Amino acid sequence: MSTSYLNLYMIYGGTNWGGIAHPGVYTSYDYADISSVLLIWEELHSATLRRELRRHSIMNYDGNWRGCAVLSVDQVTMIRHMTKVKVTVPKSGGILIVGFLSNAPHVVGVSNFTDVPFTLVKGKLEDAELPITQFDIIISEWMGYFLLYESMLDTVLLARDKYLKPDGQMFPDTARMYFAAIEDQDYKEEKINFWDNVYGFDYSCIKDIALREPLVDTVELKSVVTDPYMFKHVNLLTAKKEDLTFTAPFTLTATRNDYIHAFLAWFDITFDCTHKKIQFSTGPHAQYTHWKQTVFYTPSTITISEGERINGTLTCAPNARNNRDLDITVEYTAGGETTKVEYKMS
Repeated sequence: MSTSYLNLYMIYGGTNWGGIAHPGVYTSYDYADISSVLLIWEELHSATLRRELRRHSIMNYDGNWRGCAVLSVDQVTMIRHMTKVKVTVPKSGGILIVGFLSNAPHVVGVSNFTDVPFTLVKGKLEDAELPITQFDIIISEWMGYFLLYESMLDTVLLARDKYLKPDGQMFPDTARMYFAAIEDQDYKEEKINFWDNVYGFDYSCIKDIALREPLVDTVELKSVVTDPYMFKHVNLLTAKKEDLTFTAPFTLTATRNDYIHAFLAWFDITFDCTHKKIQFSTGPHAQYTHWKQTVFYTPSTITISEGERINGTLTCAPNARNNRDLDITVEYTAGGETTKVEYKMS
């Protein structure tokens, strides 16, 4: 019995880094030079935590990989799973079909994987002609910053609706988003309040722009001053594209007397379909990942006492002009005063 493994890198929902696949076609990633792209790739492929968790998720799968048809919806995942696929695909009759920009054969060759036949498939997911019409498993590392920024989730959901068998599995299958508040006076003074007085000139108009652009960075756990609150749950087996636009309430309870300068968001990823549940977090309490955390600075400092609560809502939607960008609105009440801030991740 053979295993079929197909990796389709969609231009739709993907990116054409440096115009490698289609010269003259560029996306938001392409404004960096090719050396920057290679640095991104190096970080993606050298992340031990992520690589090991993905490997363990496969090893702990309840089902039998032999005879499964597996669709991988991104090129990063393909490289991570080559070793496992090489073990599970018999040389006699095993099929590996890979879509990976224009240099995929070279990547496969370097990986000593040329003993398994493969076909390169490119194009939009909705237009692609695949040799297999239904898959047992769909694997993708679709997550972006803040989980949804420049993510491939809409593409993965399209792949699920079009190709996943009724009893098929998604790897991973669950995502949870969390919110908290942090003390971050030093950085806010250096990077945000700096614009109030630049060598005697008032650049506060730039301060407002800087404030409304969320910062992707690592935050120390000691800076977190409230309990975390889960504000969004995504089940990959049932989620719809419309679910990516939402308004979610949150309540943050202070764990000590302190000051709040920003809110913090992160996400956890779970493989619930495995025999032994596999999970990793991108939060400040966990090991570093390239997703880091997302910081939303507040217009003014909030004084908070232990046990005090901040109630609010977070609204997230793809930007109307560029659906890879996110419009995020945070409205909160603290000390009897309600504040609303509109952020944009771009």
